[in-house]
Amino acid sequence: IEGDSQAFLRKLDNSIRLRIFKKIKQLKREELNPRHLHHGLKYHVAEVGGYRIALLQDEPAKTRTIAFIGNHEQYGKWLREQ
Repeated sequence: IEGDSQAFLRKLDNSIRLRIFKKIKQLKREELNPRHLHHGLKYHVAEVGGYRIALLQDEPAKTRTIAFIGNHEQYGKWLREQ
């Protein structure tokens, strides 16, 4: 996790941060499929309470890369920029 997402996570309460890391750990498993964003974007999104994790899925390579972590308001701003 790099950049703005990393700085955002450092500011969160430890209990919320643990919930987000737990979701990231779950996302590493192939059987958990986050919902695909509409509007023709290549991102998928997972929700953790009021927080969002946007990621890119590479089906052939079976990899997932986190593109964004933030609250709902930050997610809306990030989504508009995509």
